[in-house]
Amino acid sequence: MSRRRRAAAQPAPPGRARVLADGTRRTLLVDGLEASVVDLADPRHLEIPYTRWIAGVLEATAPGDVLHLGGGACTLARWLAAVRPASRSRVLEVDADVVRVAREQLGLDDVPGLRVSTADARAGVSSLRPRSFDAVVADVFVGPRVPDHLCTVEALADVRRVLRPGGVYVANLIDEAPLRRARRQVATVAEVFGPVTLIAERAVLGGRRAGNLVAAAGRTFARGPIGRAAKGADVLEGESAALWCGGARPLRD
Repeated sequence: MSRRRRAAAQPAPPGRARVLADGTRRTLLVDGLEASVVDLADPRHLEIPYTRWIAGVLEATAPGDVLHLGGGACTLARWLAAVRPASRSRVLEVDADVVRVAREQLGLDDVPGLRVSTADARAGVSSLRPRSFDAVVADVFVGPRVPDHLCTVEALADVRRVLRPGGVYVANLIDEAPLRRARRQVATVAEVFGPVTLIAERAVLGGRRAGNLVAAAGRTFARGPIGRAAKGADVLEGESAALWCGGARPLRD
């Protein structure tokens, strides 16, 4: 067994983003908060649980063209390039400093099939052609919160516009008890895309602690890949996810 090396900050110009190194593992920090974790030697390795849950949804649907709202270190785009070499990922990342650091220190330009643009997610989506993508992955945060303008019925309707028939929307959310905002966000996804599959740890779903929730919609998902990816978490589908929302009202502009 090898002893894990102590994480060390990589030299970088002053900015909002910096990288911690631990062997081949890299952690991208934005304003001191963990934003992404990647393994430069093995992009198939997904360390953070919610990334594995999203990967399970993508594995269940096998998309070719994927739009990522929020990029960070592009963990899931790297994973897709490794497991589906023919896939193509388009990333919209609003933070130019994050993109710069990811290019300079994380080999972003070496990822096959990856195109990164510096743009606000909602404005960027509005400029895209209809029916351009098989899946849209939303993982956008300002601090610990998803920006309000990306969570509404109107914003998600534009996301639906760029999806092909049978396309999938999957979003990483985060909340703490009593989960009012997460319930409204999931209700919004259901309003726009139909029945939702919701993945989270039981303690989070029950409001006993803060944490990530992944909401996926747009089609029926094969249970095998999601079940394997969600080991240790609960999966609520369709009516069960709707009941969890408890009559929460969708968010609107």
